[in-house]
Amino acid sequence: MIKQIKFVSIPVADQSRALDFYTEKLGFTIITDQPFDEKQRWIELRVPKAETRVVLFTAEGEEKRIGTMMNMSYACDDIEKTYEELKARGVEFEGPPEKQPWGTYAMFKDSEGNRFVLAS
Repeated sequence: MIKQIKFVSIPVADQSRALDFYTEKLGFTIITDQPFDEKQRWIELRVPKAETRVVLFTAEGEEKRIGTMMNMSYACDDIEKTYEELKARGVEFEGPPEKQPWGTYAMFKDSEGNRFVLAS
């Protein structure tokens, strides 16, 4: 039976730039960084305190997905604190956290223009 999501692939145009963003700004750790083919590397990262990983990789023919809204969100314990910490590291947010009936969230972009939800 399925027990978890192993990884989510994030389409990127520049793997080195994206790797710097995810490790230096978001604090993810490198699990694997090795050649995939003559064009790309397989870069797998661990989210702190989580089993799900992210992969900075764009499947051939899927380049149009780079810089779009990702259908996933990152969870944190304290969204105001996380927002302030990430913003201080240079993460671009579309605005401050917003409270909604279903929870509090903020939208941010990675180095490739991909948009994500940060929620508590």
